[in-house]
Amino acid sequence: MNLISMKFIPKISAQAHCDIPCQIYEPTPAKIAAKTVVRMVQQVKELELPKNIMDKDSLFQYFNSLARRIKNKEDHAELCKKEVEILWSDFFKAEHLEKFPNLHELVWEAVKLCSQNKQEINEEAAQKLVDKVDEIAKVFYEVKGVPERFKAYKEITDKLY
Repeated sequence: MNLISMKFIPKISAQAHCDIPCQIYEPTPAKIAAKTVVRMVQQVKELELPKNIMDKDSLFQYFNSLARRIKNKEDHAELCKKEVEILWSDFFKAEHLEKFPNLHELVWEAVKLCSQNKQEINEEAAQKLVDKVDEIAKVFYEVKGVPERFKAYKEITDKLY
């Protein structure tokens, strides 16, 4: 195309979480990731040392199980952080902050909890992350104008395991 023909093509701008203008936003992936963090912390704490710690194979199996759960926990804490940040940067607008003045603090606390959960094996911090994601989801559904969907979101996501 030449520059003259470019003047006649309408310019369209769009905003989306994935560089494609789908405008699909949802807090559920953040909740699934946060619940996975909780579950991995629980599983790490449930792991038992081998009865014979001198048995190399049993010890390797234990460390393998431990490492896999820790990696999964950290990956899902990072995923939760990404999903919360997408809502923050792409979905929520200035007018939402006016209506929900604690929104900035909610998001900030959630991403800080994601980092804490990557660093620690801490059931309380993991549950706080789930609770914080739920608080963000409640605001999200209010902003979308469908507050009744929060109840359905909770019913589904609270029973993930």
